[in-house]
Amino acid sequence: MEEDGPLLREVYPDLVAELERLLEDEGERNLSILAHDLRIVAECGCGEPHCQSIRTAPHPPGEPYGPGHRNVLLDPDEGMLVLDVLNERIVYVEILFRPPMARRDVTRPQ
Repeated sequence: MEEDGPLLREVYPDLVAELERLLEDEGERNLSILAHDLRIVAECGCGEPHCQSIRTAPHPPGEPYGPGHRNVLLDPDEGMLVLDVLNERIVYVEILFRPPMARRDVTRPQ
């Protein structure tokens, strides 16, 4: 498990709750459980105004995922949510054509 980035649920709690619910609806119980502990490794950075995608595991840009990769297309009320899953681990959350997400950065006690 990646320990470098913040937990996705701490930054975008509504997104994680939605992912968990939609994955359950798709019969993807294991992925629903795993979604709770996703970390933000990097934001997409493609510059497209309709994209808010998040990398949840390190991966060289432009390289194929290879064997063990699959996409999980979810059915949100708004926009598109597509997960890249590699060996049953969510490695990328594609978030397209949705209203801007408000980032909630958590400040931790020092």
